[in-house]
Formats: sequence, structure tokens, C-alpha cells
Amino acid sequence: MPIAPSLDSFCRRILERGDLASKLDPPGDMNPGLASGSEAPRPAPSLSPSISPPPDQPARDPGLEMRGGAPALPRPGQLGDPALRAICLARFAHHELMAVELFAWALLRWPDVPRGLQGGWLDALADEQIHCRLYLGRLEKLGSRLEAHPQSDYFWKQVPGIAASPYGPRAFLAALGLTLEQANLDFTGVYRDAFRAAGDEASAQVFERVYSDEIQHVALAARWLNRLSPEHANDPVGAYEAAVPYPLAASRAKGRRFNADARRAAGLEDSFIDHVRTARSSQELASAPRRPGEDP
Repeated sequence: MPIAPSLDSFCRRILERGDLASKLDPPGDMNPGLASGSEAPRPAPSLSPSISPPPDQPARDPGLEMRGGAPALPRPGQLGDPALRAICLARFAHHELMAVELFAWALLRWPDVPRGLQGGWLDALADEQIHCRLYLGRLEKLGSRLEAHPQSDYFWKQVPGIAASPYGPRAFLAALGLTLEQANLDFTGVYRDAFRAAGDEASAQVFERVYSDEIQHVALAARWLNRLSPEHANDPVGAYEAAVPYPLAASRAKGRRFNADARRAAGLEDSFIDHVRTARSSQELASAPRRPGEDP
């Protein structure tokens, strides 16, 4: 099914304009009657095909260019220093900005996904815009701006693998919703508590808002990956492992403080929660001591 012209224009503006104002301008009433991927009916829009596929990289104005990496996040116990709080807020703000762009990319890449999933992605994109603006507001209160901090391209580095996957939108659901956003269930909780301990309750409230919305985004991804994976009925681990594109994996879908309650609130099954909890990265496996007789 072709994409509605208004949605096509909205997504292209996000990807083809480099300024924050264009990327964070909300969709307004473009998505009537749909919330979090529901199947509620909505008026049929006039449709036209997308003119061209989405760009491989988003446009970025000077100061917002993405680089190959970024310094490590400040540790939670270091956030008594306002400069380190600013670094942390900038990093989380940029993660939200990349998520905005990636949802726009997915909406253009797969214009024929079910209507409920299209609506759910648009709702999630609007949430990410709000999150980014909230982080930027706290950053401004600390006397800083996003452009003053290096921007990692980590999320966008996953796009070639997603685009090349034979699983199409299922690869996107596994990559963004069930890996990157699932990991954020842990990170937002840790840093919410750290900002609160540092006496920055206003920033802690932003992290709490993001944490709450992230539960809904993970739920959306889990629900739709299940619906689009009939060959893995009642097997969420199999559906995820089939669709998640390399180099992402279950070991990257978590932080150091694993929040099982948030995952249950998102509707993840215990088998999948345990799979993520016990997943080990290739580096961890390589450094683990070998048992006698085990191949090197």
C-alpha cells in the first residue's frame, strides 16, 4: 500500500533537513484514532507512492554531525558534577534524536506494513521527539547545547544490516524495539536514580517519563514481531533470533542492572526475558575460562 502524502512529507522532512526544529516538529493530528499500534479504524487518507526510498543517512546541520564513536558515559556515581550531568543528558538526547530519524526511515522503507504497525511507529516517533526536547531542555538549564557534545553514529550503523535483512520490518522491530529500546529499560532506570541521588530531580523526572514510554515501545515491538512471525508462534526467542540483524544480539538488549519487572510490564514472556538476561557477548565468551577438553 502506498504511503499517505502527508506522512511521506513528514518523514522526509525529518531525514532531509538537518536542523533540530525540523526533526522535532511533531506530527500533529496526522494519526487520528491510532495509539500504540491499535487496530482501531481511521479515515482512509488519499494515497500516493513514495517518490524515492529513504536516505541511508540523515541530514545534519553543523555541530550535529555523527562521528564513529563517543566517550564512555559518566558513571552514575559521578553525576554530582554538573558538567558530567550535561554530557549524560546530551548522550541520551542524541539517542532519542536518532530514534526519531530511524522511525521516519522505517515508515518510508516499508510503506505497506499493517496500518496498526504504521500508526504505532508514528506514535513512537512522536514520543521520541518529546523525549529529545525534554532532555534538551534540561541540557539548556545546565548551560549547554547538544552541538557542544560529540555525536555517536551507533544507532545509524545498524541500518545497513536492517536494510539488507530478508526479514524486512521484522528486522527493524528486533533491532530498535527489542534490542536498543529494551536496553534503555535498564539505562533509563539507572540514570533516573543517579540524577535523583545527585539532587537533580527535574532531570530524574525526564528519565522517568522516558522509562515509562519505553515500556510501551518495547511492547509494540514484541507484539508486532509476534504477529509477523507465524512460523515462530509461541516462540518469542526464535522470532527474535531469526530477525535480529548482526551485529546486534540479545547480549546488547540490556544494561548492567537488569530490570525484569519493566520487561514483564512490556508483555515480554519469561522465556525471552531469561534469554536476554543470560545472553553473553562474544567478548564475554572469549574471555570465559574454558573447561577441560573444551575446544579453543
